[in-house]
Amino acid sequence: MKRTVTFLSIIISFGLLLVSCNSEPSLQRYFVDHQELPNFMSQDVPISMLKVDEASFTAAQQEAYKSVRRLNFLGFKNDSTNTGLYKIELNKVRGILKQDKYQDLVEFSDKGKKVLVKYIGDDEEADEVIVLVSADDMGFALVRILGDDMSPEKMVTLAEALNNANIDESQMQNMMDFFK
Repeated sequence: MKRTVTFLSIIISFGLLLVSCNSEPSLQRYFVDHQELPNFMSQDVPISMLKVDEASFTAAQQEAYKSVRRLNFLGFKNDSTNTGLYKIELNKVRGILKQDKYQDLVEFSDKGKKVLVKYIGDDEEADEVIVLVSADDMGFALVRILGDDMSPEKMVTLAEALNNANIDESQMQNMMDFFK
């Protein structure tokens, strides 16, 4: 009898484990599954490696900058041989980003590039900010911005600051070269 109860407990626990697993695709899983595939490039960049000159930052911009720990980059290079695959992979990413947990921050197009920025969290605190940039002639870049005490408002402030900041681009050069 004791053996039967133990066996049933193990089966029930295993069943609960399977039921509790989320079957929705996740962005983190997408990164892991695609980082080693052909046409993809992956890089994990600690924010300290960017070597940003913070001298001209306001207090709010410095706070926003210090709230970011690292960036996870995944790029897909599109060329004439893989246009179909490019569209499939871009649609997979867009499908993941349509999940309810991703909140819209901003979306715009500029010179053939589409930019989508979303975040996970609420209006007060973002656990993760996601940037998707796509261009049919180049491919797409997906960036996960991870940190502590981030907020959507801080990320907008940070974007404005980085737009005008002096950044050592050598750390990001291989990511840029990937799309050439």
